[in-house]
Amino acid sequence: MAFIYSILANRSFLWLLLVINIFGTVYGYYWYGYQLEATPAIFLPFVPDSPTATLFFVLALIGFLLRKNWGLFEALAVMTLFKYGIWAVVMNLLTLMITGELHWTGYMLMASHAAMAVQGLLYAPFYRIKKWHFAVAAIWTLHNEMIDYVFYQMPNYGDLIRYIQEIGYFTFWLSIASIAAAYFTAYRSSRRTYKI
Repeated sequence: MAFIYSILANRSFLWLLLVINIFGTVYGYYWYGYQLEATPAIFLPFVPDSPTATLFFVLALIGFLLRKNWGLFEALAVMTLFKYGIWAVVMNLLTLMITGELHWTGYMLMASHAAMAVQGLLYAPFYRIKKWHFAVAAIWTLHNEMIDYVFYQMPNYGDLIRYIQEIGYFTFWLSIASIAAAYFTAYRSSRRTYKI
């Protein structure tokens, strides 16, 4: 594991990861553009879920490159990267099961979102998350469900719209799983000695 952590902490690797995540974040906000135009201003921070998750990670990476730990962004990143990474993979698989087909962009989304979930967890031993960071990130993660499934600000589900209640239920428990994953991989590990 020490070898893997040495690669993750390498500054050249951090710069590469930063560039990739900036590109993914910008593309993600562009992808949400049509929906953001129709979104009331009060809901705007909570609609583009995946690019906001990668934005949190971008800020955490910038902190690493400055040799600082920005615990709030680290907590938000690990929870939301895991949640929306897994969520997108499951939704695309569900689309494939229901329709019998998936556009090539669906496979691209599955690969990129699986990578989101993995990268958030890989850096967990480097995070320095305090109790209040963890609490704010958990509230943000659960609050987002209210915005999506109470105020109906979720992404366009296409053929999956008829399963909206089941998707909302699944997403709530995925939020709980993401908070638990953050707790066991990042919050508890924040007392370890791994440093960037």
